[in-house]
Amino acid sequence: MTQPTESRDRIALVTGANRGLGRSSVLRLAAEGVDAIITYRSHPEEAQDVVDEITALGRTARALQLDTSRVEDFPGFVDEVRRALKEGWGREDFDYLVNNAGHAAAASIAQTTVEDFDALFAVHVRGVYFLTQALAPLIADGGRILNTSTGLTRFSRPGMAAYASMKGAVEVFTRYLAMELGERGITANTVAPGPIATDFGGGYLRDNEEMRARLGADTALGRVGEPDDIGGVVASLLSEHTGWINGQRVEASGGTLL
Repeated sequence: MTQPTESRDRIALVTGANRGLGRSSVLRLAAEGVDAIITYRSHPEEAQDVVDEITALGRTARALQLDTSRVEDFPGFVDEVRRALKEGWGREDFDYLVNNAGHAAAASIAQTTVEDFDALFAVHVRGVYFLTQALAPLIADGGRILNTSTGLTRFSRPGMAAYASMKGAVEVFTRYLAMELGERGITANTVAPGPIATDFGGGYLRDNEEMRARLGADTALGRVGEPDDIGGVVASLLSEHTGWINGQRVEASGGTLL
């Protein structure tokens, strides 16, 4: 069984890493010696900026365009990943898959439209399920899968029922991944961020001081999270020290609504 080790370059494939939590995660990983293949749906200039920052840290990175709602594009994307691995690292596999790409659509249950529900499902459930299925053969034995969930699967906020339901499905899927890929030594876990000040959902939390103060008051540490808080957790869960954590939901919320 192949194990990711310090003797070779470790590679993480992180979706939606041109901004927000994905960006913070790959930069933290790069600081700890991990190379990256990052994906972006739009804004290629942001993705190139991230690649440049990773390169400045002495690591190697590639950026590939991917819309995780378009499962029909996944076979071609896998071919692109194979080419990137061969050209950039002389390898046929990578070590860590982080399913991070996503979006929010806030609405009460009464106001949720079928179109918004289906769009959330396409990215957060169907996309995660079938992208992981497509990439699993390329993950090195002994590797890691980390799926992004949300604190909203434990505590409830008005208007987030559909989004949280999708992430609940991801948490169940993750446990099954852990079971089915265990024979290859591959672990699968979810990280569940609490309120984080990013541009997610239009940046409502990052830019609204009243909202930051209100949600921060619900947190034991007295503030909302910042992207780097989650980047550090992601790097920790992919480190050599956490290989015995498997099939788990790890909440990173600063102690929200304890």
